[in-house]
Amino acid sequence: MDLYEYQAKHLFGKHAVPVTAGEVCTTADAAHEAARKIGSQVVIKAQVKTGGRGKAGGVKLADKPDEAQEIARAILGMDIKGHTVYKVLVNEASDIADEYYVSFLLDRANRTFLAMASVAGGMEIEEVAATRPEELAMIRVDALEGCTPEKAVEIVEAARFPEPVKAQVVDILQKLWRVLIEEDATLVEVNPLALTPTGQVLALDGKVTLDDNAHYRHASHADFVDRDNTDPIELRAKEFDLNYVKLHGEVGIVGNGAGLVMSTLDVVAYAGEEVGGIKPANFLDIGGGASAEVMANGLDIVLNDPEVEAVFVNVFGGITSCDAVANGIVQAIAMLAAKGEPVTKPIVCRIDGNNAEEGRRILNEAEHDLIELVDTMDGAARRVAELAAARKAGKQG
Repeated sequence: MDLYEYQAKHLFGKHAVPVTAGEVCTTADAAHEAARKIGSQVVIKAQVKTGGRGKAGGVKLADKPDEAQEIARAILGMDIKGHTVYKVLVNEASDIADEYYVSFLLDRANRTFLAMASVAGGMEIEEVAATRPEELAMIRVDALEGCTPEKAVEIVEAARFPEPVKAQVVDILQKLWRVLIEEDATLVEVNPLALTPTGQVLALDGKVTLDDNAHYRHASHADFVDRDNTDPIELRAKEFDLNYVKLHGEVGIVGNGAGLVMSTLDVVAYAGEEVGGIKPANFLDIGGGASAEVMANGLDIVLNDPEVEAVFVNVFGGITSCDAVANGIVQAIAMLAAKGEPVTKPIVCRIDGNNAEEGRRILNEAEHDLIELVDTMDGAARRVAELAAARKAGKQG
């Protein structure tokens, strides 16, 4: 999960990385009050998870609270590379004597961590790497050894930081390493790491990417979820701990195992081309050991997507037996009916593998008008695409 700048700087402050005072605001009035409390020149920064916000007009200086209010009003709601600005960070402005760059990242290809540092900060690091590669130091950091004082000195020396700032940067590198490790991040970046005229080194901007697989260790990370820019169906799926991704199509997909679900997306998309361009509406993997309850929750999520016209349940029973899947489907239909949301969309099921015969028996005996059993994956994909196309055409007609 990528964090906004204000969230990254919150983690920096938690681990004593020096940052400037600031406040995140969702309204122009709040920006006025934040600037008043800071009491000096402020910088208003759009909070978006993309680069180029300065060039787009999303970063501006304000000398007075009234000016901060007007700038915030102009930035809020702005579109920056397809990202809508819902928040601005009102930060104490800093005079800058020089700008540097530092980061730690997980280098998956080489199974290690990588430190990158440069005295050419304030610009895209990709540009530095392409045009002045000699100014970008890249030092491997052993996961067990970590960024010791000696390793931090090695990084600083390799990047040729000026002597007067070396001690501060060495200290900051060790603190950033603690952010990386203690917060289970895969990227921690500061650009620029700024030198002020008084000789202080500050993290003026920051990027942090957290490892989603480690969220169970960090209850506080739930506060970082981007609810403004996340589809509400995906947010609800997260509450059920479902591996769900919203797409834009008409066929809801429920399967067990990422490989099977990806294959299901392909066969549905292929079949859909023959019936008017019908496409998959989502990726939903209920997992190899999913219970009937998980199946029910997944089907509930998919059926409540207003774009879905028909659902394809494609399961190969392994750890999850097919009778559990079938019971989950029946439970989901009953659960929705009890909530006053009876199922009105057809559900095509292809179940095979462990206890498949019992699973089919359960579904057949349920005698639900909207459930169809199809023996093959390709056949089920064609049938669900036809049903989705028919419902869509009926609405348009």
